[in-house]
Amino acid sequence: MANNDTIKKTLIVALSLCIVCSIVVSTAAVVLKPAQDANKKLDFNKNILAAAGLMADGADVNELMKKVTPKLVDLSTGKFVSAEDVDGIVSIDAYDQNKAAKNPAISETLTAANDPAKILRKEKYAKVYLINNDSGSLETIVLPVKGYGLWGQLYGFMALGSDLNTVVGTGFYDHKETPGLGGEVDNPLWKAIWVGKEMYSANGDVAVRILKGKAPKDSKHEIDGLSGATLTTRGLENLYRYWLGENGYRPLLNNLQKGEA
Repeated sequence: MANNDTIKKTLIVALSLCIVCSIVVSTAAVVLKPAQDANKKLDFNKNILAAAGLMADGADVNELMKKVTPKLVDLSTGKFVSAEDVDGIVSIDAYDQNKAAKNPAISETLTAANDPAKILRKEKYAKVYLINNDSGSLETIVLPVKGYGLWGQLYGFMALGSDLNTVVGTGFYDHKETPGLGGEVDNPLWKAIWVGKEMYSANGDVAVRILKGKAPKDSKHEIDGLSGATLTTRGLENLYRYWLGENGYRPLLNNLQKGEA
């Protein structure tokens, strides 16, 4: 009777199992990828709608997104551009702003002096989202924002109203902050504090401040800090002030106010 307990046969069985498992895992990854990509896009769109104040429980995300018009903007000029006119960008739908920041052809390296948000590289083109009212006038603009917190980059959106100053909503769809501390950026109560705040002062300077502790109730520009999350709070203020400043979306907002975007 053959001995099945030899080292050779044991290794053959183990190797065979490894090969079979690898094939199963690889096949599953390929088969499930379209569904995973679809879910990722759905979640991304939900966050756009939530920042714009359009998301509600049970709402049809795809239907609501028909109200949203994505636009590609040259951050250096604050002017809208066509994807077809930019080398390296296939279409506006396929454009991923965060991936673009890693592409040397359509991004630039930032120095410490001009990188308060610690993003290291900045894409030359941003994809913003416009929502018009029934008369065709701009009602809300949703701006992608990102910056370093305590443990890594936070990625989210800031939505401004038709005056291009008053906050409609804000939120983050990806971050590594500590649950219960910096992770409170996800807390609906904290996000609600932003609604109605003004990002710019009367003379046009970026005025938003996230305080350590509670902000005065009548303050137009100050936000409650996140308790026990000083570094996250500092990072949040830096990223908002950066993206709303001259190196971010301020040129675009100025052009929109003048009707020259």
